[in-house]
Amino acid sequence: MNIILHENEEINDLEFNGLKIIQSSNGFRFGIDAVLLSDFAKDIKKNSVIIDLCSGTGIISILLSGKTSVQKIYSVEIQENVADMANRSVILNNLADKIEVINSDLRSLPDSFIPGTFDAIVTNPPYKKYNSGFTNDNKEKLISRHEIMCSLEDVICVSSKLLKNHGAFYMVHRPDRLVDIIDLLRKYKLEPKILRFVQPFATKAPNLILIKAIKGAHSFLNVESPLIVYDLDNSYTEEILKIYNKR
Repeated sequence: MNIILHENEEINDLEFNGLKIIQSSNGFRFGIDAVLLSDFAKDIKKNSVIIDLCSGTGIISILLSGKTSVQKIYSVEIQENVADMANRSVILNNLADKIEVINSDLRSLPDSFIPGTFDAIVTNPPYKKYNSGFTNDNKEKLISRHEIMCSLEDVICVSSKLLKNHGAFYMVHRPDRLVDIIDLLRKYKLEPKILRFVQPFATKAPNLILIKAIKGAHSFLNVESPLIVYDLDNSYTEEILKIYNKR
């Protein structure tokens, strides 16, 4: 298959089910957070219709296409060039019948979809608040990392509108935003049900959280044992190796 690559783009092997992804060598590239979220959300029910918000180059959508038996994935990204990259990755993987890339501001989605359309939502949103120390990164990286084009509240508010009652919401974020996250989830009737901290080492504080919420559910939060990324010798732990399909 002939896939056009633009300047500074490359095709990377995801080492899972033969899947590949197009990424820019000088733009925002997916990290372990996206891989962990795709594994965390693999319990999404068969034949579900789901939406991936702040999807970037489509990494989570592409991985979920191999990890689940969902019917349809809508992959939403606001940056036109990044959405185009995601769409070419979908074509590269012959997934156009399962994944539809939407280049749109997520805040406009309630105008495009009937409320309660989706069985599940996954999102790896920007972690940093708008005013939290901008750097000299390029525009693509800034938008991916900072709440410039959407806020945490935007993501959660829109998710609540799009989800079916008892639909599932999955997100990866930073521990320092946990109070905000839980406050906003409950504000918009998404009840936190599973929380898992991710620690780089067993002796280090967590630097990521994985959280699952259910729309309209009763309150009960299950805090799972932490996910440790590295052993003391800096090699991946057995659980991480399994997530990366290396065990």
